[in-house]
Amino acid sequence: MPDKIKVEKIILAGFGGQGILFLGKLLAQVGMISGKYVSWIPSYGPEMRGGTANCTVIISEQPIGSPLVTIPDIVIAMNRPSVSKFNVRIKPGGMLMYNSSLIERQEFRDDIRLVEIPASEIADDLGDSRVANMVMAGAYVKLSKILIYEDVTKNISALISTTKKALTELNLTAFEKGYNFVKEKRYMFGRYVYSVFKGI
Repeated sequence: MPDKIKVEKIILAGFGGQGILFLGKLLAQVGMISGKYVSWIPSYGPEMRGGTANCTVIISEQPIGSPLVTIPDIVIAMNRPSVSKFNVRIKPGGMLMYNSSLIERQEFRDDIRLVEIPASEIADDLGDSRVANMVMAGAYVKLSKILIYEDVTKNISALISTTKKALTELNLTAFEKGYNFVKEKRYMFGRYVYSVFKGI
C-alpha cells in the first residue's frame, strides 16, 4: 500500500502582541520552501495589541482543496481564552499544544494528546518575552510529521523582516530551546491524560 499522504491542519491562537500571525506565516513559508502545499489565513480581534489573534495553517504533501480549518489536527494556544475557544474543535486523536506559563493545568478532553510548553518562561529566561512564539515553533516542529528542524534553521534568517534582523539569533535560540524541550521529553504528553489532572 502507498504511504499515507501527510497533512497537518493547525489553528494558532493567542492575544495580540504574542506573534501568533508571524508564527503561522513562518510555518507556512517554511512548508512552502520545503516543497509542500500550504495555506495561511489570519484573523484579528477588535484590538491590535492585547486583543485576540488567531490564524489557520495547512501544510500538505498534496494540493489543498479548501484553506478553511474547522476541525484542526493541532491547536497551538498561547493563552487561556484560546484554549477555551479552540480546544473543542480538535479532532479526536489530535493535539493541543499550550503555553503552560499562562495556562494552568485543568481537565482537558480525554481523546486528545497534550503538549505542555512553558513558552513564556523560556522566552523570559532568554531575555525577551516576544520570542515565546518561536519557542512554540520549535516544540511544534519536533512533533510535526511534515516539517523538520533543518527546514527552519536554514531559512529563518530569510524569513525574518529586515526591521527585525537583529533578533535573528535570538529567534533561532528560542526555536532551538523549544525543540530541545520536547526532544528531552520535559513536557506533559499523553493521549488519555485527563485523570492526571483530576484533583490538581
